[in-house]
Amino acid sequence: MAGINWYQSNDKCSNGTCITEEMQIPFYSLSNVQLRFLCPSDLDEVRALCQDWFPIEYPFYWYEEITSSNSRFYSLAAVYNQTIIGLIVAEIKSHADLNEEDSGILAKSISDSDIAYILSLGVLKQYRRNGIASLLLDSLLRHLTTPERKKVKAVFLHVLTTNSAAIMFYEHRKFRLHNFLPYYYSIKGKCKDGFMYVLYINGGHPPWTIYDYIKFICGRVIKGAGLFPWVLVNVNKAIQWVWRNKTSQQHDNL
Repeated sequence: MAGINWYQSNDKCSNGTCITEEMQIPFYSLSNVQLRFLCPSDLDEVRALCQDWFPIEYPFYWYEEITSSNSRFYSLAAVYNQTIIGLIVAEIKSHADLNEEDSGILAKSISDSDIAYILSLGVLKQYRRNGIASLLLDSLLRHLTTPERKKVKAVFLHVLTTNSAAIMFYEHRKFRLHNFLPYYYSIKGKCKDGFMYVLYINGGHPPWTIYDYIKFICGRVIKGAGLFPWVLVNVNKAIQWVWRNKTSQQHDNL
């Protein structure tokens, strides 16, 4: 990732107490932020952050997985002054392995492709609105748009319908609303509605709707010499079919 400062973990562990305090630490520029993948010694710190940021209670084994050295997850941390101030966790999975409520993201012609799912994206409160979330998301997208991962055709996520800040962020980053998920979340014993947002990459696209077909035909008309020949050919076929049937009937009547 060009332009990003990477460094090795110092294997520190934190109970997260000082992480979630409302300390206004001066923030100068993104050049002071370093990116690295999570490691096992980050578990306690990451768990404290997620418990502070998200209303969902993740099981302990989930933290073990995302901080594992052999994790199947893309788990990236943004670090400032040797403290994790933001992180993103994503997973690449086959489109065929998606849950029923998540199916239908891709057109059938490319449904044998892979999908990336963003499980978590969070930034420490006092560092928000500084571009940290965009830095983490951009790093993930660069990872997913390399030639080795051209099979990944979309990135999707779930978000609470009441999380307006996150919704505005993803819409600003060109994610599109794909589905409404009533009662998708269970938070403290209460059901909450969710949205699914999708960003298409590497030539991916959703199933076509009637609107898409109309838009395609109109585009061919506007470009010219695209739709008219098609109409002529098919009208000619129809005339020939009618003429053959009419001739056949005349012979039968003789």
